Amino acid sequence: MRAVLQRVTRASVSVGGEVVGAIDRPGLLALVGVTHDDGPEQVARLARKIAELRILRDERSVVDDGAPVLVVSQFTLYADVRKGRRPTWNQAAPGAVAEPLVDAVADALRERGVEVSTGRFGADMAVELVNDGPVTLLVEV
Repeated sequence: MRAVLQRVTRASVSVGGEVVGAIDRPGLLALVGVTHDDGPEQVARLARKIAELRILRDERSVVDDGAPVLVVSQFTLYADVRKGRRPTWNQAAPGAVAEPLVDAVADALRERGVEVSTGRFGADMAVELVNDGPVTLLVEV
């Protein structure tokens, strides 16, 4: 399981011009990708990292600040671009596997008391954000 975490002052995701998820104060945007052998262990580890990494201002975490997280599925995190000019998606889990795991990450964050908004799995989403810092990290669990 991979995630790109971006510290943001605000972020939103829209589908067809309609905002389906948003955070309107400082927090994190988490773009989450799933591969074939991911499961509950990876979900728990990723949720813990997202909640506890000290990447907000003053070396604080989402849990420390009560900051929100916008979770957006991102299968392209498992693109393979080593050969040619066209990415392959073989490492990305199919939707039937990935969707419940991305939902489980959001649920695991909520269980930690984190305010979570989400995108819409499989939709053509427009993500808007104001990157704070900028701070962008790739996390792999």
